[in-house]
Amino acid sequence: MTQSAPTIVDLINACERSAVHLEMRDVYGVDEEAEEFEVWKRTGEGTDWDDRDSWWLPFYQAVSDVATRGGTVRRARIVSVPATDYILFEYAETRGNLIAGEQVRWLPRRNATDIALPGNDFWLFDNRTLYVNHFSGDGHPTEPEITEAPDVVKLCSSAFEAVWERAVPHAEFSF
Repeated sequence: MTQSAPTIVDLINACERSAVHLEMRDVYGVDEEAEEFEVWKRTGEGTDWDDRDSWWLPFYQAVSDVATRGGTVRRARIVSVPATDYILFEYAETRGNLIAGEQVRWLPRRNATDIALPGNDFWLFDNRTLYVNHFSGDGHPTEPEITEAPDVVKLCSSAFEAVWERAVPHAEFSF
């Protein structure tokens, strides 16, 4: 029997010091949150942050656990401006990430031209394990790739840090 790849939650739970995530797409497939996205597009209303049981997922708990034990979880998003509806929805829903203890920054795509970026979104755990997100053209996730190849880890780490340095903290960013 083949063992399936670990999930993002598994990898966050296993990380000791840091997890970083670089997102570079303007549209992601929204199968898991399609209903919430459609409601948000129609009404402008999103998650009921006062009803924690309705949104506190294992992902948020894993992020919170890392932060509680002194680690950091950082996410940088490179986005087009004006933004797509999906990115605006993501911006509104980032509150859950922040509540869990994740740090989030935004970088307008026009300010990333001179940064050497990898071709795919990724997570990097403890500057060692790289989880590469692959997507179909319409933004739906396909089979991820996990590697510890030092040259690929180095490229992704330096790309993330360059974006992070230039990006604007969530609380200060607006479209």
